[in-house]
Amino acid sequence: MKTKGEVMTISIPLKTMTVEEKIQAMEMLWDDLCHGTEEPSSPTWHEELLQTRVENVKVGTDEFLDWEAAKRHINKAIIK
Repeated sequence: MKTKGEVMTISIPLKTMTVEEKIQAMEMLWDDLCHGTEEPSSPTWHEELLQTRVENVKVGTDEFLDWEAAKRHINKAIIK
């Protein structure tokens, strides 16, 4: 049994698996994550970052972009 903070290592023979086997493994993992009873916890830094962003929007130092504008902004930042 692992203790809090300990990372479990799993070895999967990816190099010998077919694409179909890899997709099936991903589907099994995703299904388990979607139907599991354990609620994932959000890290503390995430809550703090969201709170900072909400405050920045309130005081006018940040603003929301619609998805199309956000994609243009990202593309400009990537293609320099």
